[in-house]
Amino acid sequence: MNSTVTPAYRPTARSIWNSFLASGRRHLILTGDRRSGKTTLLTRLLPLIDPTDSLTGLTTWAQPGNAVWLQENHTGQRAEIGRFDPALPGPENRMRPVPEGFLTLGLPALQRCEQTAGEWVSIDEIGYLESCCPEYGAAILDLMQHKRLAAVVRRQDLPFLQALCRREDVFCVNLDAPFGKAGCVIMASGLGQRFGGNKLMAPLGDRPMLQWVLDATSGIFDRRVVVTRSPEVERLCREQNVPVLLHTLPYRSDTVRLGLKALLQAGPLSGCVFCPGDQPLLRRQTVASLALCAAADPDAIWRTAWQGQPGAPVLFPAWTFEELGALPQGCGGGAVVRRYPAQVRLLTVEDGRELVDVDTRQQLEALRTLVGTGQL
Repeated sequence: MNSTVTPAYRPTARSIWNSFLASGRRHLILTGDRRSGKTTLLTRLLPLIDPTDSLTGLTTWAQPGNAVWLQENHTGQRAEIGRFDPALPGPENRMRPVPEGFLTLGLPALQRCEQTAGEWVSIDEIGYLESCCPEYGAAILDLMQHKRLAAVVRRQDLPFLQALCRREDVFCVNLDAPFGKAGCVIMASGLGQRFGGNKLMAPLGDRPMLQWVLDATSGIFDRRVVVTRSPEVERLCREQNVPVLLHTLPYRSDTVRLGLKALLQAGPLSGCVFCPGDQPLLRRQTVASLALCAAADPDAIWRTAWQGQPGAPVLFPAWTFEELGALPQGCGGGAVVRRYPAQVRLLTVEDGRELVDVDTRQQLEALRTLVGTGQL
């Protein structure tokens, strides 16, 4: 079965911020190649980091074919840190470092940032030129001992840049592959006995209830598959080219095993989300945050929560796959969660209704009222 889906969803500032808060890390770094959207995302993150708009820091900007400048944000002072040199090879990055700019402006500016009252400092960006001035690099590391840093770091094979991104106290988002290589199993095998019918195909707003979950998980994962016992669900998925597996086995453990096996047939994964098909209010932003958390901390079991109460979906790391594939009859992934409580991390959702599953027609009618009155 072909279950490959190319990720197309771009993480939002809010999904990155929520993931950062869940991570417990001290610093936030965005990395990626040129034109990956690093600066745009940092700009959108700054009001979340400091709503007072008083964040101090440094910004670099380039004049193509001329020079690169370093500017201190709150004073407007600037200095040349790179000068175009046509003799350098390559169509890009033909800038020769100007260390004097870092020494005369960069070092004092970082020291002034260290003395400010605010908790955070921003630097946009840190790249090849910055790595060529050891004194400036040392000043950044010293700053990180006293302040929290929100920074853009160019993704290049340079020791200083890589060391920054790999620090244990840094939450790093690689915008070239923000969600890692995770898969997603949508659990759609319930018979709807309490509901009295196929609840996943029941209309909610302008679409079937399952469609809300399909939309929330779209474009994020390396692969996903819907596992179901419903021919109607199978037909809905196939109409949209969503990979689906129809089966007749009775247990929740069967759904987990079959879904994971189907995904792994196409190759290894770093982790896998198991997402209920009956949580229609789950937001795509929340699913993206869950994947971002796992990409930054791939050994943890990540699960959503509201007011400290854990819920679903849950993202399991690869080291749990063997146990997930051998669950006792009738058990779900919760058995693995309970076995490794120290490995569990919680991602708090923005609205507790995201984690509510629909078990009865009364619950569905309540959601229809919310949708119909525009309260969602």
